[in-house]
Amino acid sequence: MKPRRISFSPLVLCLLVLVAGVSSGCSKQTPSEASAEIKPAATTNAPLATPAVTPLTDSGSAAPKPDINGNRVMQYVKEIVAFGGRPPGSPAHAKLEQYIHSKLKGVDVENDTFTAKTPVGTFPMNNIIAKFPGKKDGIIVVAGHYDTVYHLKNFVGANDGGSSTALLLALGDQFRGKTLDGYSVWLVWTDGEEAFVKWTDTDSVYGTRHLAQKWQRDGTAKKIKAFILIDMIGDADLDIQQETNSTPWLSELVYQAATNLGYQSHFYQYKAPIEDDHMPLLKIGVPAVDIIDLDYGYNNVFWHTPQDTVDKLSPQSLAISGDVVLETIRLVNAR
Repeated sequence: MKPRRISFSPLVLCLLVLVAGVSSGCSKQTPSEASAEIKPAATTNAPLATPAVTPLTDSGSAAPKPDINGNRVMQYVKEIVAFGGRPPGSPAHAKLEQYIHSKLKGVDVENDTFTAKTPVGTFPMNNIIAKFPGKKDGIIVVAGHYDTVYHLKNFVGANDGGSSTALLLALGDQFRGKTLDGYSVWLVWTDGEEAFVKWTDTDSVYGTRHLAQKWQRDGTAKKIKAFILIDMIGDADLDIQQETNSTPWLSELVYQAATNLGYQSHFYQYKAPIEDDHMPLLKIGVPAVDIIDLDYGYNNVFWHTPQDTVDKLSPQSLAISGDVVLETIRLVNAR
């Protein structure tokens, strides 16, 4: 994904001002806006208004709370990372494909295979789509990439690639063998999210660009009620940004889900426009949201480095992310 400037919410600004006041003799002068640079790029300076949480008529108070087993997700992450780096075309990537399939026995699985032309040559790619039928006419897609960066040595991508792959497997465990009461749910392990040389419109998100074209051509796009992207959701210090390219009503629904479960402190304390696997879907009119924590270590220091390892993740963060995804699905079904 390609990060942009992050702007802090008024709540975070107040806390920063309070701390600054205590440490500097209670100065009353307050900044009107603060931001933390992740990577030099186009800036976003508008202050973040935390989405208003409006109780829905179907509040789901009687519904069982989502309960993703964070330890199980973490075990999946460890098994995935054991393959090593998993860029497209590598033996480890092929082993991971087989591993994902081995966890989806008895599930309707589609392999969306294609050949991608990249700045460093052509590569076989495969979007793996697990389909769980529902009683309502329509589809909710939950997606995350399973490839890792092509050009980085000693990079295992525990959070960036590993956490999304693992959480999708855990969601599959939740849905397997059931007919869902709401819309059908498709879990999609996307390939080729990472750039091979430098992030551009043509060197990135190969898998979802291919899917968007395919789904627009075959009519699937019109059936998709929501495309929920998960990326880098295992950081032990979990703070999901409000990704500002995302569809507003769906982004607000994610915050509603987090609030319903008591996890709102981990969500939307600051915002950023981030280019990620949801962008090709947005371009063809599919409602999409990116659930992402692109603040990985101090000043994002672990992102795209060999330090992106399992010890930086926590089962609790993985469970929170999974529970919020499940609650978001419930809220989409209730609309």
